[in-house]
Amino acid sequence: MSYPFSPVFSRSNLPSLRPLFVATLGALPWLAAAQSAPVQLAPVEVSAGREVGTLGLDHATTSATRTGLTARETPASVSAVDAQQMRERGDFQVREAITRAPGITDIGSGGTGGLSFSARGYTGTNSVGIAEDGVRVQTGAGTQNYPGSSWGYERVEVLHGPASVVYGSGTVGATINAVRKEPSRVAAQEAMVALGSDGLTRLGVGATGALGEIASYRVDAYGTHIDGYRDLGNSQGGKLMSRLRLQPNSEFKLDLSADYSLQRPERYWGTPHDNGRLLPELRRENYNADDSVIRYADTRLRARAEWQMNAAWTLSNEAYYLESKRRWLNIENYKLNLPANRVDRSDYLEIQHDLEQTGNRLEASLKQGGHRAVFGWETARVNFRHTNNAPYGGSSSVAIRNPAHGQWFSPDPTLPKFDTATTLNAFYAEDAWQLGERWLLLAGFRHDRAAINRDELVSGSDFSRTLQGNSWRLGLTHFLTRDTSLYAQVASGHDPVTSMISLNLANADFKLSRGRQVEVGIKQTLAQGLGEWSAAFYRIDKDDIVTRDPNNAALSVQGGSQFSQGIELAAALTPWQNWRFEGNITRLQAEFKDLNERVGAAAVSRAGNTPLDVPELVANLWGHYRVGAWQASLGLRHVGQRFADNANTLRLAAYTVADASLAWQLNRQTTLRLLGRNLADKVYASRTYNNQFILGEPRRVELVAEFKF
Repeated sequence: MSYPFSPVFSRSNLPSLRPLFVATLGALPWLAAAQSAPVQLAPVEVSAGREVGTLGLDHATTSATRTGLTARETPASVSAVDAQQMRERGDFQVREAITRAPGITDIGSGGTGGLSFSARGYTGTNSVGIAEDGVRVQTGAGTQNYPGSSWGYERVEVLHGPASVVYGSGTVGATINAVRKEPSRVAAQEAMVALGSDGLTRLGVGATGALGEIASYRVDAYGTHIDGYRDLGNSQGGKLMSRLRLQPNSEFKLDLSADYSLQRPERYWGTPHDNGRLLPELRRENYNADDSVIRYADTRLRARAEWQMNAAWTLSNEAYYLESKRRWLNIENYKLNLPANRVDRSDYLEIQHDLEQTGNRLEASLKQGGHRAVFGWETARVNFRHTNNAPYGGSSSVAIRNPAHGQWFSPDPTLPKFDTATTLNAFYAEDAWQLGERWLLLAGFRHDRAAINRDELVSGSDFSRTLQGNSWRLGLTHFLTRDTSLYAQVASGHDPVTSMISLNLANADFKLSRGRQVEVGIKQTLAQGLGEWSAAFYRIDKDDIVTRDPNNAALSVQGGSQFSQGIELAAALTPWQNWRFEGNITRLQAEFKDLNERVGAAAVSRAGNTPLDVPELVANLWGHYRVGAWQASLGLRHVGQRFADNANTLRLAAYTVADASLAWQLNRQTTLRLLGRNLADKVYASRTYNNQFILGEPRRVELVAEFKF
């Protein structure tokens, strides 16, 4: 087995280091001043995950607000899946881990980069944002592929509902934030080795410790390979994450990060169906070409300086460079031809993305009296080139069973089609105001502006467009007791009608769609260590979605609207000695209030229909029993019925999948874990792509060895 690290550090694929150099040079005067004074060693940092059997209500959330509030204090629905839970459940991918959070379902595919979700009735990368340590990479052509594996992350957090005040446009449904493990001056190492069914292997290593008197580091590396259970099912990937922390005294800290990731996912685009009927016998078939390719390479550099100026003010600056290079070479459309016992293939696509994003966030934090406030400016420059072979010609026919895959060929040349240069600026302010012992008011405002310039390289007209939007939120938390808080909030946000940095001429005149949410909830810690629970009730209305003119079906206009409303319940309980339960359930209703779609020459109303990929019921339950050095765990995940079109004519049946884990802690340093996914080997469609069913993975068994030193 080999891991794809060897080409990582060649000179040709290293990006410019200018953002890190600029941030570092800006910090040198502070470092010099700190070094000229007597050295005061930084305090020893001890990082611990949340207590087992809780929802982490008393842990500070870095994803829901930038004011440092705990989850209990925050007047919003916040959930997290931490590293221990990911290990116990065998969630080696971020997308696997996050679907354990309330109401989140995976709708990703090869065409979206694998990271696309449904949350609170809103779907896809234009409504559910993805971030790492609070920094979002802008989405081009609906694609998001980073972060991939969950190794190296302390937790994955979700801010449910509109999050534009914190993250900007494209977050009306939710925002998912992967939080990295921090460097520590306390030396520690960890490793993980796994072997599993279908030729699966995994290897992960991590280390942290001190370097001299003022520095500490954190390094995490991960690699995986699987042969797969279907034709062309092999996949592999790897990454290296590194961070150096310089902390000459307790007032100043500088973090320098450098990461690289290379992914080659399974080249699978779905299984054709018989007018909505899933055919289990096709589970292991794949109709792609033998020489098909999916490849994602990501480079990330970051420098963050933080200076505590005095007891009240803290100043921070974060500069970063992100680069994504993606390539697809695939046959992506399959239709059953049962009378001929054939599958008809079309859409021979070759697509390449070259994305570079350079950004900076300057922020001032104030803690004085009852106020915890932040004021910030974010700016970014995004350059995006889209190369493809549109109009994606080519066709072929292969046998339904054991197809001869053949080679990819298209009569259409692959050429760079357009470049975009996007300049993003945002100004924000947020204040958490403690009104006595029992009340906390959180207010925030943000203004976003995006200047987009598109250069057509083959045909068409160049154009420029500026999009802007304001978002705000106002929330109130009431502490009934030290252990119980009630909250209410109203919030607004905005989504682009299509991926902003790949905006085309057809959508150039559309403004951002607007979302508004009303939410109330309760968060409580139960007495005698029984556990914690929370409940949230919400309604989100979204306006200015793209619809068809009812008098001219050929014309797209803004004016459509939709809504969702529901309840989310979550709990982590330890009712008896040695027993622990974790679970959540979401029930929601989502409908179009005003939407027309073109059918032939007519505009047909979809009012009252459920948006595609939105289940009305999602539930997760895990039970753990520990005796001595052994722990047995059983998990159930249920996703309700969904529709694969806005007409609600193609249904995806509900499914329930069972997972399990058996762990044996040999000693303080070593744990062996036997994992089972989809124990009943259920055949089910998790989502659709190009009107094909994306089938969930079959039964998988893994033996994992975990080491800590």
